[in-house]
Amino acid sequence: MDSGVLDDIINRLLEYKHVRAGKQVQLMESEIRQLCTVSREIFLQQPNLLELEAPIKICGDIHGQYTDLLRLFEYGGFPPNANYLFLGDYVDRGKQSLETICLLLAYKIKYPENFFLLRGNHECASINRIYGFYDECKRRFNVRLWKIFTDCFNCLPVAALIDDKILCMHGGLSPDLTNLDQIRNLTRPTDIPDSGLLCDLLWSDPCRDVKGWGMNDRGVSYTFGPDRVSDFLTKNDMDLVCRAHQVVEDGYEFFAERQLVTIFSAPNYCGEFDNAGAMMSVDDSLMCSFQILKPKTCQCHEIKSGCHKTMLIGLDHGCSVMSLLPLQDGESSCKEVGNILSSLKSMVAIELGGAWLDHRCLGPVSVLFRGRVGERQDELEVFSHIE
Repeated sequence: MDSGVLDDIINRLLEYKHVRAGKQVQLMESEIRQLCTVSREIFLQQPNLLELEAPIKICGDIHGQYTDLLRLFEYGGFPPNANYLFLGDYVDRGKQSLETICLLLAYKIKYPENFFLLRGNHECASINRIYGFYDECKRRFNVRLWKIFTDCFNCLPVAALIDDKILCMHGGLSPDLTNLDQIRNLTRPTDIPDSGLLCDLLWSDPCRDVKGWGMNDRGVSYTFGPDRVSDFLTKNDMDLVCRAHQVVEDGYEFFAERQLVTIFSAPNYCGEFDNAGAMMSVDDSLMCSFQILKPKTCQCHEIKSGCHKTMLIGLDHGCSVMSLLPLQDGESSCKEVGNILSSLKSMVAIELGGAWLDHRCLGPVSVLFRGRVGERQDELEVFSHIE
């Protein structure tokens, strides 16, 4: 694909930031067809189980919420300033599935070794025929273009392994999955079957009330309990399963004693939920942090320390008490400290192959590891408010 044509497509898609929200980006059918066919060949050239290295940013469901996709890039850095892994479900439900998938495919073509897309259960003709993508393609172009997308989606990889320690997929584990070679050996192109390993990787869900495997209320695949996660990670010498597929209130949610995390990146999902969206960053030392896209209905209180918007917060080991250490000279007043702390819901540092962080807050914030201080305190974290 001509680099000038590709750059022009990306530039037009990114100009959306400066126009009215909801306005469609004008792309030609021939350009979209080319995005599909070129990216399809790249997907087939790369393995079904991607073997990636940190640092990398991981995003969950987008579902056609194009404005929120651009917000993710604004917070995390536009490619190639950061490496990305998306966990699937790019289309359906939202109003701008075409803009969403076109930008993602364009970035995949431009940065094939730095930008990665996994398949979600909605990257399937039988699903997106019903939930919006087919209708959007037909309304804006034609059914033939939808079929071109189907051919592309049938070639997407289904899982990724980060530094041999973090296994990523859209849905979850499978009773048929015992080793990773089974994922590597899945054939492509392929539709998603009604049962079996590929189906489960894209459809299964964790469930706290289940031991082993259970029935799934979706009517497809299974649910799995914390014991299945622990057993799988132990057997394969891994630390974490990272998946998407479910709306979670804070944009991310841990399961099985923090051995599995669900990431959902579409805030105010479908305009019907009051959920936040999240993006998980893994640095080159396998430290994990979360950036949060707050729901539009939630008022974000600006977190300040004096004239600065950055502060140092230490966690007492084993408890949720937070102490504020201002970065600038001078001491913050008790009232100011109280205001800052009241703006934060909770912050919990956890250990997992290094330093991992789980935090919950009202606004979109970035949390970065800064090192240990003393024997009685966990890691120090920097909270930086993102406008």
